[in-house]
Amino acid sequence: MNLSYRLGWSCFRVMYATYFRWRVFGAENVPLNGGVILASNHASFLDPPLVGSGLKRDINYLARESLFRFPGIGALLRSWNAVPVDRDGGGAKGLKMILARLLAGNAIILFPEGTRTKDGQLQPARSGIGLTVIKSTAPVVPVRVFGTFEAYGRNHKLPRPHRVVVRYGQPMNFAQLRAEAETCDKARLKEIYQQVADEIMTAIAKLEPREG
Repeated sequence: MNLSYRLGWSCFRVMYATYFRWRVFGAENVPLNGGVILASNHASFLDPPLVGSGLKRDINYLARESLFRFPGIGALLRSWNAVPVDRDGGGAKGLKMILARLLAGNAIILFPEGTRTKDGQLQPARSGIGLTVIKSTAPVVPVRVFGTFEAYGRNHKLPRPHRVVVRYGQPMNFAQLRAEAETCDKARLKEIYQQVADEIMTAIAKLEPREG
């Protein structure tokens, strides 16, 4: 971790431990080195730093490209390993940068649902994460956050002191589907992207907010 990232990481850990009384489970399932995709549900703006704060390695985040146009904010985001993407969080340029980060041995957090939930429930996965997984060789660690919707969901103007939990699941390997994707036709390839996304979302849904 560089100095800026470590300072931010430390501050967020203090905030989650005190104001939100956080609990972290399964962090040992995330490799300490090498490229890895952290696939999490998305309920709040609290989610990205929560997922990152629970780990002892730095991770890469997605941030809107427009934010990088402001010198101060842009510099801070770069020091926090942010990846600039378009408004929809996709696009060829964004995908290329994500894959480059993974190839360089970095961890990156992605949200299969694509956007924050409106009611606190899990949403269907979009195929975009499936494309990223198939194009990469990185393992996928399913992650589920609990309590962030109640603490700071779409309807809240300010964060509430509600307990939050982050749980990291067992790594998933999509070697068989990656191999099939190299030779299948376009129609099947689209099916594979969605299949990968659905399997990841199913793994996320199985995670519980407790030990065991």
